Amino acid sequence: MLRRGVSRRDNGELRGLYLPENEVMNLNMLKCKIHRATVTHAELHYEGSIAIDGLLLDASGIREYEQIHAWNINNGKRFVTYALRAEEGSGIISVNGSAAHRAQPGDLIIIAAFCQLSEAELEQFQPTLVYVDANNAISHTNRAIPKQMAAA
Repeated sequence: MLRRGVSRRDNGELRGLYLPENEVMNLNMLKCKIHRATVTHAELHYEGSIAIDGLLLDASGIREYEQIHAWNINNGKRFVTYALRAEEGSGIISVNGSAAHRAQPGDLIIIAAFCQLSEAELEQFQPTLVYVDANNAISHTNRAIPKQMAAA
C-alpha cells in the first residue's frame, strides 16, 4: 500500500510523493535557536567552532560538538560549524577558525540547530527559542515564533 505525501520541486512547485506504507519520511526541523547573540570574540587562529556560554547551551538544548548554523544579522553571511562550551555565565560567543572571517565582535548572530523528525513526532514537537540581551544573558525563552502579519 502506498501513502501520499507532498514535496516541492526545485522550482517551488508542489508535487505528489508516494511512499510505501512502512516507510517513514523524516523532515529537517528547527530544534532550537539562540536569537540575536552578540559576538564577543573572533579568533581566526583558534581551532574552528563557536564557543557559546554554557548557560545558553543548556537553555537551548544545543550539545557540545553538535553541528550548528550561524547567520550574521549585520552582514548576511551564513556558516556551519559546531558548538563548544564556554564558561557558564560569561556571555561568551566566540567565532573561531575560518568562521572568524564571517563575524566580528559586536555583530549580532542567530545560532540554530536542527533535528530530523518523523511526521508522527511532529505532532508533539516544539522548538526551543532562547532570546538574549546585549550581554548575551537570557532575556526570555519561547516554544514558538509568533505568526508574521502583513504590514498595514
